[in-house]
Amino acid sequence: MQAVKTRIDWVDYAKGICIILVVAMHSTAGVQKEAGAISALNSFIEWAKPFRMPDFFMISGLFLASRINRPWRAYLDTKFLHFAYFYVLWMTIQFLTKGYGIYAGEGLAGLGREYLLGFVEPFGTLWFIYMLAVFFVVVKALRKVPPLAIFAVAALLEAAHIHTSATLIDEFAARFVYFFTGYWLANRVFALAAGVDGFSPFQILSGLLVWAAANLVFVQAGWSQLPGVSLCLGLVGAMAVVSSGVLLSKFKAADPLRYCGENSIVIYLSFFLFMASTRTVLLKFAPGLGLNAISLLTTMAGVIGPVLLFWATRGTRLDFLFKRPAWARLAEPGKGWHSDTHVRKPASTFQPQARGPSLSH
Repeated sequence: MQAVKTRIDWVDYAKGICIILVVAMHSTAGVQKEAGAISALNSFIEWAKPFRMPDFFMISGLFLASRINRPWRAYLDTKFLHFAYFYVLWMTIQFLTKGYGIYAGEGLAGLGREYLLGFVEPFGTLWFIYMLAVFFVVVKALRKVPPLAIFAVAALLEAAHIHTSATLIDEFAARFVYFFTGYWLANRVFALAAGVDGFSPFQILSGLLVWAAANLVFVQAGWSQLPGVSLCLGLVGAMAVVSSGVLLSKFKAADPLRYCGENSIVIYLSFFLFMASTRTVLLKFAPGLGLNAISLLTTMAGVIGPVLLFWATRGTRLDFLFKRPAWARLAEPGKGWHSDTHVRKPASTFQPQARGPSLSH
């Protein structure tokens, strides 16, 4: 019998917030770079920087505890090969869209070198997928090490603000502490969500406004990247996004955001296609819209486009774009440790359960 997976609404709402913030950041930065000017939206992007990726990594680690003790073969299939497949596939797709420019500048040898480099140096926007695969393996390898010791070392790495030419080193140092926190303190995160759910929407919103103002003060004062401060802002911001997810789960009108979170891997993998094309068209043919409007429209395209592509390819020969085929697995599905079947948990459920397919599948 196949295992039945469940979803928790506030988790998907929180992931929906994260993925939209990520697309908005890349869209705004891309428009500004092409236009050679800064838009008003840049202030919002900077405000979200302390918690945008920390929350994404923390949520990705939330459900790991229930799977950490699986045999290595099953674990590597769902926690490493899963991400490796999508990374290589979409790195290749991204590379095809940029390959001509590389070929024109560096020739065929340079083209091949740049592609192979993508296996050791995360390529473009896909670095998050790359790092998740690394984090899942590292946490399992260290599962017998006292968690407090791991957290302490990870916190020191984050505080060190390491900057080298290697994305793997830099992002591991900056982000691992959040992923590990999600895994190690998952029960506390779910307890927080349950506690927040006991407040009225007005009370939750009031608390979020206080947090938002405090976060803004630290960002504008230039304190957000100070050692120790960045970690605190990241963790507190992650809790704020969790609380936002709980708040949004109370309103049916926010359901499209939940859907985006449920399919965050779909958006993350392919948003660059729609983002880049929309940015190019708008800047060329409708520059009068202004940078803010162009950035917002580009963000919308980066979110909606992947969902439409997902719908269009489901059940077709192109569903390998978002669904890992059988040949890319270490074992056949349905052996008791893997299934794509899932049902939704009601919004009032706050305890960690098995989850449906997503970025941390």
